[in-house]
Amino acid sequence: MLTKRIIPCLDVADGRVVKGIRFQGLRDAGDPAERAALYEAQGADEIVILDVAATPAGRGHQHETVRRVRSVLSIPLTIGGGVRTAEDAAALLEAGADKVSVNTAAVERPELLAEISSRFGAQCCVLAIDARQNGQIFEVLVKGGREGTGKDALAWALQAQSLGTGEILLTSWDRDGTRSGYDLQLTGAVARHVHLPVIASGGANSAEHIREAFEAGADAVLAASIFHDGDTTVGDVKSYLAAKDVVVRR
Repeated sequence: MLTKRIIPCLDVADGRVVKGIRFQGLRDAGDPAERAALYEAQGADEIVILDVAATPAGRGHQHETVRRVRSVLSIPLTIGGGVRTAEDAAALLEAGADKVSVNTAAVERPELLAEISSRFGAQCCVLAIDARQNGQIFEVLVKGGREGTGKDALAWALQAQSLGTGEILLTSWDRDGTRSGYDLQLTGAVARHVHLPVIASGGANSAEHIREAFEAGADAVLAASIFHDGDTTVGDVKSYLAAKDVVVRR
């Protein structure tokens, strides 16, 4: 049985960690390198950094932030935000990323996923899906959650799988920053639809919420607020999960 991964997420804007609710009302949450080192020391399996200002501002990722984080980190690092081309992905990998996450640019030009996967390997290609409930579907959102696409998240996940994506980072816009628990319906639906690892994101308030996401089918979970605010640690979450017979790396 594969171990379940706990992945702290650092949303970054202008070189600082930020956190908001449904991608809005951002507040400062510290220095990314300091936070990444702290979470690795607590037992994090990976770190994800998302430059939440890059796509809305029409710019690329801030590579200096990536280099600073990589210099203090030994666990896998995924970087997203502002990736529009395979060359953008190459620059992030050169700066120290192990994986590159794409969202808006892949929706606009799905071939980007195949280009990244074929050039760097499927393990480097992560599709970020931001989705919200819209009638009978979970609608894909782009540009930092600011725009709806009308695209069904389940169909998009299947298409991405066929294009060579290696992993899906699935964020519930409805739950993001609300601490009301992961969207288990969304997580379960996508996990059942694809044969790729699915990372659940959006809504964690407790170790029990994380256990529920794994029960729904997630292979890994992303969490931010509960770690940034010091409510719990990665180590405490792993201890709780192990006591509930969830297989985690200790």
